[in-house]
Formats: sequence, C-alpha cells, structure tokens
Amino acid sequence: MATEATPPPPGGTATTTVPPTTERFVEVQQSAEFGELRRAHRSFAFPLTIGFIAWYLLYVLLSNYAGGFMGTKVVGNINVALVLGLGQFLTTFLIAWFYSRHAAEKLDPKAEAIKSRMEGDA
Repeated sequence: MATEATPPPPGGTATTTVPPTTERFVEVQQSAEFGELRRAHRSFAFPLTIGFIAWYLLYVLLSNYAGGFMGTKVVGNINVALVLGLGQFLTTFLIAWFYSRHAAEKLDPKAEAIKSRMEGDA
C-alpha cells in the first residue's frame, strides 16, 4: 500500500511542521485573494449548475407531459427521448471536462499560492 507521507530522516529525528493557527486561517479566509478564488469558483460553478438543473428538469417535464413529442422518431427506432436522454450524459461529461480545465487554469494556481504562503508562514 503506497502512502503520500515521506519517510522519516535517518537517525530517527523527524522534523514536524506546525500547522497554521485558527487565526491565520480566518485571516486568509477574509483576504482579497481568497475572495477572488471563491468568486472564480462560484462564477463558473453556479451558472453551470443552474443551467444543468434547468436542462434536466426540462427533460423530466417533457418526459412526463409531452409524451407525443418525446416519442417522435428521429432516425429508425431512435426517438427524441433517447436523444435527449443521451444528451444528459454528454452534458454531464462536458461539464466535468470544462470544470477540470477551469480549475487547472484558474483555480489551482490561486489555491496553490494561498497554500504555499500558509505553509511558509507556519
């Protein structure tokens, strides 16, 4: 079983890092940099979440109340309901992919800077 922890140095004397204090966490949480990180996350996550929920509810409502439309054949035995249902899966994967790109480009560097500063101050 692999672990992320580094082994102790030879001789048995391990150096321990002191975690930041609660006051330091609160100070960082109230900083402009942390606020910018939260805004960057929320400005991406909230609109996509609302959009996906609306898209999902549209699919459910159409399935319940527009059976004739959903049963319309598109090609062969493939109907609108199947196309929209598969679209739900495609949308889920696209959102996950977009979020991973957004996080890697915008969120991770900001979070890493905050983390490095906190670990360096400790």
